[in-house]
Amino acid sequence: MSKIKIIFGLIILTLFHQCYSFTGSSLTDEKTVQINEFPNNSALVNPTLSQQFSTDIQNRFVQRTTLKGTKQNPDILIEGEITDYSITPTTISSTTQATAGGGVIQDSQNKLTITVKVHYENKLHPDVSFDRTYSDEAVFNSNLSQSAIETSQVKIATDRIINKIFNDIVANW
Repeated sequence: MSKIKIIFGLIILTLFHQCYSFTGSSLTDEKTVQINEFPNNSALVNPTLSQQFSTDIQNRFVQRTTLKGTKQNPDILIEGEITDYSITPTTISSTTQATAGGGVIQDSQNKLTITVKVHYENKLHPDVSFDRTYSDEAVFNSNLSQSAIETSQVKIATDRIINKIFNDIVANW
């Protein structure tokens, strides 16, 4: 009896797979993509942000789609700029620590915000092209060093932004 259930389940799964594509991609005819460097035009400049963001977004599209990178006559063009990179204080915690000198230290948090303007041009389907601004943030303990912020918190915020961009372009929601 259980063998019949397994065989029946496999038949249903096979039929379902043939009727529905699990990719969810709205990119059907597009074969090539050009992703230009995203210059960092924010007031506070992280010297590695532009190159790292540009490389990460290129890798996302080339690795997770069937699109091939090109520099000549692409089906899809993605370009833009980093318009904001800022670190601001957000909270002072009620948690306190006594110091050796009898003083009290309160924990605090900062927030890293990154904003990116994106121009997406689909030459085969111009009606889906857009210009949008994406922003995300990462909240962290204020005792992190500048290098720790730039290696861990920047990665968190940029990964989220790239996910949003990727989903808006590729996902068929």
